Formats: sequence, structure tokens, C-alpha cells
Amino acid sequence: QVQLVESGGGYVQTGDSLRLSCVGSGPTFSLYSMGWFRQDPGKEREFVVGIGRTGDITSNTDVVKGRFTISRDNAKNTVYLQMSNLKPEDTAVYYCAAKAGTASYYSEELYDYWGQGTQVTVSS
Repeated sequence: QVQLVESGGGYVQTGDSLRLSCVGSGPTFSLYSMGWFRQDPGKEREFVVGIGRTGDITSNTDVVKGRFTISRDNAKNTVYLQMSNLKPEDTAVYYCAAKAGTASYYSEELYDYWGQGTQVTVSS
């Protein structure tokens, strides 16, 4: 069992940066691949970026566009999402999720655990 807690969201201006954190409980955190998703009200949740157990990264380039970076610190059971040059269309609830398998990062149903989400609001 892994519990995930996101933090770092907030209200920012266009062009600002934010770093989201996701802390996982339990000794097996390093065995999971991690993904960040986001969901704006009225829209489907979409995959943003994922990182494997050994640091390999899979990005949704339509979303990331060179502005978002994922990293993980297994010693701290934490995965980060560094977001820069934020735009109003980045406004959403951001979720982190953990999956044990190595299949597609894009598929929500493949993830075993989810955090509660953290709100990011970008004003124009």
C-alpha cells in the first residue's frame, strides 16, 4: 500500500514557475513508476509526464512543451514536477500516481495509487 500526498500548488501569474511535490509512504516507493496527471473541470484527466524506477522519463509533449520537468528522489520518497513559464491553460488539479508495471504511462487504469491532487491556477 502506498499513500501519495501532493503539495506545492497555488495561484500564480502567467510566466511564473511552480514546483509540485508528491510524497509517498512506505518502503517500496522506489519500486514504482510515477506519473503526473492533470484535470481541469469539465475536461478529462490527461497525462502530463512520468518517470520510471531508474529515472527514464516519458512526456506528453503536447502538454509539456519543454516547460515541465519531472524528477524523483527515492531517498525522500518524493517525485517532483517543476513547471515553468506557466500559462492559463495549465490551470488544473494536478495528481500524482504510482504504478507497479512498466506499461504505458498514459493509461490511468494502469496506476495503482493516486494522490488527492493539488490545485494550480494560472491567471492571465
